Amino acid sequence: MDDLTPVREVAERFGVPISTLHYWERRGLLTPHRRSGRRHFDTEQLYRVALIKLLRETGLMSIEEIDTLLHRSGTDTWQETIHGRIATLDAHLARLQAAHGYLTHLLTCRHGDALETCPAFRAT
Repeated sequence: MDDLTPVREVAERFGVPISTLHYWERRGLLTPHRRSGRRHFDTEQLYRVALIKLLRETGLMSIEEIDTLLHRSGTDTWQETIHGRIATLDAHLARLQAAHGYLTHLLTCRHGDALETCPAFRAT
């Protein structure tokens, strides 16, 4: 248990406020160790912090959804959560790809200042 990282270092390493780590603990997502009344995280908890941050930022998942994934039980609820999130991300990706295509088109668009009249924009 000597490889413990103080909460302040964890916050700095992952770029999250200490209050966020405390909140995740209150929600049951993290279980830090206590030394002299201060929170410290072992390696497994550091990986859990990284996973929560990844899911929050890239998967755009709510704390409730993350809780469902981390505390999977014998039910299919966590799989339903993942399927729902994948569908949401697929739709978001489609919108981003359309926006990317239009912005790329703008580099050569001949409609000047009237971009909203561009047939490529109206097709998106």
